[in-house]
Amino acid sequence: MRVLITGGAGFIGSHLVDFYLREGAEVVVVDNLITGSRENLSDHKRLTLVEEDVSGKLSVTGPFDLIFHLASPASPKDYLRLPIETLRTGSVGTINTLELARSCRARYILASTSEVYGDPQVHPQEESYFGNVNPVGPRSVYDEAKRFAEAVTFAYQRKYGLKTTIIRIFNTYGPRMKKEDGRAIPTFFAQALRNEPITVFGDGNQTRSFCYIDDLIRGMVGLTRIDHPGPINLGNPDEYRIIELATMIKEITNSASPITFAPPLEDDPRRRCPDISLVRSLIGWQPEIPLKEGLRRYYEWIRDI
Repeated sequence: MRVLITGGAGFIGSHLVDFYLREGAEVVVVDNLITGSRENLSDHKRLTLVEEDVSGKLSVTGPFDLIFHLASPASPKDYLRLPIETLRTGSVGTINTLELARSCRARYILASTSEVYGDPQVHPQEESYFGNVNPVGPRSVYDEAKRFAEAVTFAYQRKYGLKTTIIRIFNTYGPRMKKEDGRAIPTFFAQALRNEPITVFGDGNQTRSFCYIDDLIRGMVGLTRIDHPGPINLGNPDEYRIIELATMIKEITNSASPITFAPPLEDDPRRRCPDISLVRSLIGWQPEIPLKEGLRRYYEWIRDI
């Protein structure tokens, strides 16, 4: 098997690379390293890193059996710093990779996001929900990039018969998620390890669900083995308040950090939790690693970084 993974030097992408190398596949990674890192990739004879932007002319050629399009800044810190790059990756980059998949008749997997639901008015979020997105807010560069990516992926599937699957990924965490990532889990750990105040935006009662990386990869790979266009939610349906998360991390690290509060972020969703009925019915998938266990595993990794 020959597999292409865009964004393969990033957090999620690099774990996907590891899986396919263990399976004996030849893996090609396309990544411009603006948020990814060479350190996330092993020195393996069946792994090739092509350092280029998917929004430009791609130098890679088929054949490929699978193409995963994961390239994109994903944390608010990164996509707010790189708004145009984020929009180009979701639009031009998606079209470029779809054209490549079409030319070599590869199966195409789009890594979309729960952010397409915006600040949802339906809870938990199921795939049929169209979402509540502010198209001109600060988060829109990421939300709308992924919404366009979904639309153009379906257009290629309908017009050309391309085999595609759209996966909507909910909050995922685990090793290789950098301290400076900007999302809640690595930020809270970084603050706790330095005994600095753990900063919670808003009142802390907003909720999220958190999926450990091993569970996510298992679900992504499972969905490549069936023929379903999606979109399909992948995430942990267990819902936690952000203040609960901060308290849990403070306890795991045995930190002296106080928990403090800051004004809420603009367009920050109040609740976010996936309905995973569809993926359960398709492949029997559900998360296996509870949040406390996953946080302990992440702590073992991040405390030495």
